[in-house]
Amino acid sequence: MNGTEIKDVVKEKYGQAALRVTSGGSSCCGSAPASASGCCDPITSNLYDAGQAGQIPEEALLASLGCGNPTALARLSAGEVVLDLGSGGGIDVLLSAKRVGPSGKAYGLDMTDEMLALANQNARKAGIENVEFLKGEIENIPLPDGSVDVVISNCVINLSADKDRVLREAFRVLKPGGRFAVSDVVTRGTMLPEIRKSVLLWVGCIAGALEENEYRSKLASAGFEQIELEPTRVYRIEDAREFLAGQEIDVDAIALQVDGKIMSAFIRAVKPR
Repeated sequence: MNGTEIKDVVKEKYGQAALRVTSGGSSCCGSAPASASGCCDPITSNLYDAGQAGQIPEEALLASLGCGNPTALARLSAGEVVLDLGSGGGIDVLLSAKRVGPSGKAYGLDMTDEMLALANQNARKAGIENVEFLKGEIENIPLPDGSVDVVISNCVINLSADKDRVLREAFRVLKPGGRFAVSDVVTRGTMLPEIRKSVLLWVGCIAGALEENEYRSKLASAGFEQIELEPTRVYRIEDAREFLAGQEIDVDAIALQVDGKIMSAFIRAVKPR
């Protein structure tokens, strides 16, 4: 697919997820265990603890389609300005807003009308005022140069067809000394194209996942320093077995090509002062 087609698919997927939540369902899976929610995707399940879940409306949690918990790992301080790329139902924006306090601010950027409507609804329910949700694309961030202390994101950058531009835009809006602190799905080592294509049936966000060293290289090319990539979940073949078996794929035949080669990671970098 070309960039426009990928964007349309992503917009439709996330728009439908928002509508499911507003009609009383779940995006699959939020924080519920996969067995309890009926969700077969271990990537998006069990990301937020009870303490965090209690700080935000249930709809924000149910709308989560992330692969990590950047707000738990990013070092946010009172008074800072945070930007969440691909903010969805607003869970990470609302949690960040609480961390930076009334003297700080949290922006959420999303291209999906349904998710933006849900996020604003969640902010009102939570009574959190130091947030602002912006409509736009992560390849063209509608904020001025040097206006943000921290850029976060949760399993969204890998969905972009132009990751180099996303990283350049993140670098542009960060203040000197600003931090890049995102959760994303990455791959480790080589994977045969036909195997990669099969695994895409497991979860859509693997579609554009970068190999870990390629991610580091792209961050460096954008101008970032102090680049770190910390695996937070490494997925085994057992994680995908049930779902892939339902797709008429011989899971055992691809086990060695997949096992341990896909992971969620927390990725840190710094814009030089």
